[in-house]
Parts: sequence; C-alpha cells; structure tokens
Amino acid sequence: MQNQLPKTGFVRLPQVLAHIPVSRSAWWNGVKSGKYPASIKISENTTAWKAEDIHALIAKLAG
Repeated sequence: MQNQLPKTGFVRLPQVLAHIPVSRSAWWNGVKSGKYPASIKISENTTAWKAEDIHALIAKLAG
C-alpha cells in the first residue's frame, strides 16, 4: 500500500497528507511556521520528510 508510512526513510507529501488531514497549502504554511516538520530537498524537484518526524507528529497530534 503506497500510503502506508514506513518506520524509517523518507515520505513524500501525498503520503503525509493521507495521514494528516490538512490541505497542501495548510501543510506548507505549517512547515514554514514550524508547526510541522521541516522538509528535506532530495533533488531539485523532489521534497520529502523523514518518516520518523511524521510518526512523531502523528503521535503528538493524537495525544
């Protein structure tokens, strides 16, 4: 399943948004403000997030 979050590695925005129900613009505003984890530029046209950071964010939002 593509939307399943791996325990480690990198995840792209569609995978993140499948688990954190916000719009793309709300996500990017949260990244800029520090509410959400910082992105990592993998290549010129590829941005991702550490899976560990997304798991931590989900845990924080859940409780």
